[in-house]
Amino acid sequence: MSEQRIIYWFRRDLRLADNSALGAARATGAAILPVFIIDPRLQTGRFASRNRMAFLLRALASLDEQLRARGGRLLARYGLPHEVLPSLIKTVGASALYFNRDDSPFARQRDARVCREAGIPVVSFHDSQLVEAMSLLRDNGEPYRVFTPYFRRWLTIEKRPPVSESQAIRRFFRLADKDSRGILQRALTETAADATLPAASETAAQSRLRAFIDLRIADYDRQRNALTRDPLRPDATSILSIDLRMGLLSPRQLYWAARTRAKSAACQDKRTGIASWIRQLAWRDFFAQILYHYPQALRRSFRPQYEELAWRNVPAELAAWQAGQTGYPIVDAAMRQLSATGWMPNRARMIVASFLCKHLLHHWREGEAHFMRHLLDGDPAANNGGWQWAAGTGCDAQPWFRIFNPVLQSRKFDAAGLYIRHWLPELREIPDKFIHQPWRMDDAPVAYPPPLVDLQLGRDRALAAFKAATSSAG
Repeated sequence: MSEQRIIYWFRRDLRLADNSALGAARATGAAILPVFIIDPRLQTGRFASRNRMAFLLRALASLDEQLRARGGRLLARYGLPHEVLPSLIKTVGASALYFNRDDSPFARQRDARVCREAGIPVVSFHDSQLVEAMSLLRDNGEPYRVFTPYFRRWLTIEKRPPVSESQAIRRFFRLADKDSRGILQRALTETAADATLPAASETAAQSRLRAFIDLRIADYDRQRNALTRDPLRPDATSILSIDLRMGLLSPRQLYWAARTRAKSAACQDKRTGIASWIRQLAWRDFFAQILYHYPQALRRSFRPQYEELAWRNVPAELAAWQAGQTGYPIVDAAMRQLSATGWMPNRARMIVASFLCKHLLHHWREGEAHFMRHLLDGDPAANNGGWQWAAGTGCDAQPWFRIFNPVLQSRKFDAAGLYIRHWLPELREIPDKFIHQPWRMDDAPVAYPPPLVDLQLGRDRALAAFKAATSSAG
């Protein structure tokens, strides 16, 4: 009998441990051919990002090394999956195609076409969320649109524990192909990131997880909003969203690591911090199920009454916000951190989003697109959900009349101005008294711009526009 061969298609799951589809493929006893397809749409599409592509390619190079150490290797191909995979299936005589599902609208359309044209059994698995998007519904069969009741039900759902690699690994087969490694190397050479990237490997991701769980998770609830402790790596912030985005870690590994830590003697009096962090994993699942059930949210305001809101279009203002030149130090520090690192803390994301959508009254889609171009953890569901929340147009949105004051936010979450001074070197010598409002100095620094908008004017303008949209819809 000829050897049974399975093609395993890596996508957003670039790890060997706790990989649902890969584990199932190995369990069949068949030889596995690991494949990654560099889809040109990843490089040219609406949400293309040089930062994420560079990080992805480094993660793929690391994955290839892991596979080679185990007697396999990663076969890289460039092209459209519905063209590449059927050809590869015929070449190797594969009997099945395995992969983990991706619930984004683009991925669902892509995968449906692959399934139609594969010509062999296609086996897919739920892997990217703790609770699958389609599985948690209200009693009436409708999807949840508000987080709090969703979270209450989410907590009652059993989450399966992660599976170690040693429990699932079997064997791989290799295809004689001299171009595969060259494809990765050329792509790496041609894709330069705009930001400084962290180490992109499963091993590095596991180290980041251990460091967060051991050292910072217990204080998460008290410190997660602070922007003053370490500008490069805030003490209570995990930054694991990057590893989740690429699948270097599974959500089960994060969840159960936190649960295990909560049971330890060292955390008996600090469980609220761990519970607060687990809640963020639920938010991730919530936004994923929103986009699954309401894919139109990627193009339109979730609440239809705001689709016709009188947004402003002032390119110079948008450019100033993108460059971190608004004249509001906390906004500018966060935007420059994004440019330099491809990441920013969640509190900073809320501040800059509120400023763009409310004080400047620019459409949330402008901010959503900019974030997706730069964020290493840029995820269509979470990013869209966050921006629509900040703008007040989303399913579970911040009320439209609640507007973050960047000066008050700055004083509260960066009281000593350490975060500001790190990312805005032109303000490092500013006295503490003026660090949040440098324009109030008699001799304001000439290297720093004056405020782009008067906060009261911007607030009044936003309230009027949202009120008008709400009134016309009603």
